[in-house]
Amino acid sequence: MKACGYYPGCSLAGGGVELDLSIREVSKAAGVDLREIEDWNCCGATAAHCLNHDLAVALPYRVLSLAEEQGLAEVLAPCAACFSRLKGTNLRLARSAELAGRVRAVVGRPYGGGVKIVNVNEFCGRLAAGGLKDKLSKPLGLKVAGYYGCLLSRGEGIVEGEDPENPSAMDAVIRAAGCEPVSWNFSTECCGGGFSMSKTEAVVELSAAVLADARAAGADLVVTGCPMCHSNLDMRQRSMGSEGRGMPVLYLSELLGLACGLKPEALGLNRHFTDAGPIASPLSVRGERRPSECGASRNTSTPGGR
Repeated sequence: MKACGYYPGCSLAGGGVELDLSIREVSKAAGVDLREIEDWNCCGATAAHCLNHDLAVALPYRVLSLAEEQGLAEVLAPCAACFSRLKGTNLRLARSAELAGRVRAVVGRPYGGGVKIVNVNEFCGRLAAGGLKDKLSKPLGLKVAGYYGCLLSRGEGIVEGEDPENPSAMDAVIRAAGCEPVSWNFSTECCGGGFSMSKTEAVVELSAAVLADARAAGADLVVTGCPMCHSNLDMRQRSMGSEGRGMPVLYLSELLGLACGLKPEALGLNRHFTDAGPIASPLSVRGERRPSECGASRNTSTPGGR
């Protein structure tokens, strides 16, 4: 894999900038050329389908059409919501010629349906087994809870090759990073998703339960591939009880980058609300200091460090 189309979507330029930084860094290290789709638009994420079905298909349809026009046969969509919307649109168009014709007329662009959408778990797995295989020289020696949440574990025809109740795609990447994937109960539980602002108390409760279960399973940190999950689990820790605080939450691509010896700042670890510094510390690698002993959030004022 020398080149791959790239759809960053809206969140990777804002709340999920660490995912964008780390994806670009590990891709560069692996010799993969990311070709960002020119003139891309929002995919509609978790809002459009609640308002208008055709709009929810038309937005990702235009992105897919642009990718096809630009010769991108395969596109990485690191954001779990973007991945779900883009790949789900491929499925909906294939199932209904009437819908495809209606959306084509609305958007005013053709699309043949041949663009393959890749999620962050698939992409990191390929890098770990390919271009980064000989560069994974910094085994981290940590216990890691792989958190899939909803959109990287569910969706008939969207998430392929996974058991929705017990997904495992992250495990190979975690092991490649010199870490041990833990067995835990909340790997596919919902964090509250897009209710972060409208039902904050419920999100805090759900996210705290996820982190508490990860800690009970012996995890030193949680890794995810979803910007919304990362935001809820990382940013909301200051509102949680003691069992929910002080757990570093990384993107899978950040973990992979650390194992390659890439600089933590280049991967975005300094942008987290909950201190992720101990994960990159040589002390934690030698086991002289566990991340759980390093306290809670470093950013104790306003969340401007993001």
